[in-house]
Amino acid sequence: MNNKYNYLLAFAGIALLAGCSQDKKESTGAEKAISVDEIKSHIAVLANDSMMGRKPFTAGETKATAYIASEFKKAGLEPGNNGSYFQDVPMVEVTSTSSETMEVSGGKAPLNLHAMTDFVASTRQELPSVELKKSPLIFAGYGVVAPEYHWNDYAGLDVKGKTVIVLVNDPGFKNGDPTFFKGDTMTYYGRWTYKYEEAARQGAAGVIIVHQTEPASYDWKVVTNSFSGAKLYLTQKDKHLSRCKVEGWMTESAAQKLLAGAGITGDIRAIARKKDFKAISLNMDVSLTLTNKLKYSTSHNVIGTLKGSSQPGEYILYTAHWDHLGIGKPDAKGDSIYNGAVDNASGVAAIISVAKAFQQAKEKPKRSVVFLAVTAEEQGLLGSEYYATHPIYPLNKTIADLNMDALGDYGETKDIAITGKGQNDLEDYVADIAKQDGLTTVGDRHPGSGSYYRSDHFNFAKQGVPALDINNGSVSKIHDDKYGEAQQKEYGDNRYHQAADNYSDSMDATGMAQIADILYRVGTKLSNETTFPGWKTGSEFKAVRDKSIGK
Repeated sequence: MNNKYNYLLAFAGIALLAGCSQDKKESTGAEKAISVDEIKSHIAVLANDSMMGRKPFTAGETKATAYIASEFKKAGLEPGNNGSYFQDVPMVEVTSTSSETMEVSGGKAPLNLHAMTDFVASTRQELPSVELKKSPLIFAGYGVVAPEYHWNDYAGLDVKGKTVIVLVNDPGFKNGDPTFFKGDTMTYYGRWTYKYEEAARQGAAGVIIVHQTEPASYDWKVVTNSFSGAKLYLTQKDKHLSRCKVEGWMTESAAQKLLAGAGITGDIRAIARKKDFKAISLNMDVSLTLTNKLKYSTSHNVIGTLKGSSQPGEYILYTAHWDHLGIGKPDAKGDSIYNGAVDNASGVAAIISVAKAFQQAKEKPKRSVVFLAVTAEEQGLLGSEYYATHPIYPLNKTIADLNMDALGDYGETKDIAITGKGQNDLEDYVADIAKQDGLTTVGDRHPGSGSYYRSDHFNFAKQGVPALDINNGSVSKIHDDKYGEAQQKEYGDNRYHQAADNYSDSMDATGMAQIADILYRVGTKLSNETTFPGWKTGSEFKAVRDKSIGK
């Protein structure tokens, strides 16, 4: 263990909790294993300005991870990684500075697009600079190659040295046919990460995603906050030279100007989703330069374990990401620290509380229970990707991953939202508990946003581990029917990935405790069973799991 972590671990509980309420008597009922006040006390610490927005590679990481490790230790968890509470995650930080303009030539008239206003661009390539110099532009529709849907936007296309313009989401979104792809429910083909990966596989020099608020499910502010400045990546032997030189986004209005210059007008989504769509050469070139500052360092996942009493070689995994966006551009109030109280101090607070509940339970779990707070989710699910590809405990003996991310701060709800509902048997455990509590379960509120691919559980799903992510629904227990949805919208519009995602004493954490309590009960049931939950028929992850456990 690094000396700075030894030092901070010893003092984190005292130094960081000063002034915060702790261990207050549960106010929502003694029968509950999860304390609302305890969750709030952890959020107050993790979302404090002193944590500097909890960005990896900063002093904020050192403080946050030391605090989490100290709370794991206080909850009675053993160090989860061969005597350490930390798993090293080697990463490279690439800070790309774009030329002020993206120059487009060859159309009806030269077009200069402006950084941040019209586009954002970065690179993963670990070089002092990269350049697109008169790279031919191709409109490649959605940028999707999906054999199972008989879809290939790159069919017959050579994009080597060229830059592809692609749309966010997938062809099924708002198509009107629920059997086309998955209708309004996003597939992984709709995620921006996939667009970048596929463009690289095709050999493109650059890839630029057209931002549209509805199919992306977030506005341009989120793009500029999340995709500009320093970016972290897991280190790779090839220095990421197999990836595109330039990965970026452009606004819808900028895309309309660019495409209009090639004679493409109207609803570009409707054009690209036609089954006979063929990629279109725009007969234009793009030029752009990125200069890079590289920093190599090691971030950390935090891991603690409660050893099972009779089946210690089988594991229930709880995950939540500890990181947020750090210090960025000041908002209208002059606040530049992105504290991430909801996203995701709430999830970390919840898994700490669940760990304490397991430790205090009269009956100890038969299977081992592992608590993993991962780094760099905001940078592309990197900490969970690293663990899932470098597991401390074998994944074919990991029964389930129970993930908590951005829990609702608007109170308890009558409905429980299951991310990507229809994927695996863990949903049935939630449904049984919901029924006991007089609740209902619902699917994604906005299935087009691709939520199942947007948090850390996805990396475990890709490896075949049944993975569950749930959150509060929209029907408040104490307010009118429109309250929950209005609160969700307010958070998405005004606080998500913005400096306004702050802790306040008035925060209603009862809904957070509700979700934590349900997942504690799911984990308790799983930890005392002998069977393995699986993936439902039709899930894209079923075959991987069946193979890994020898079915």
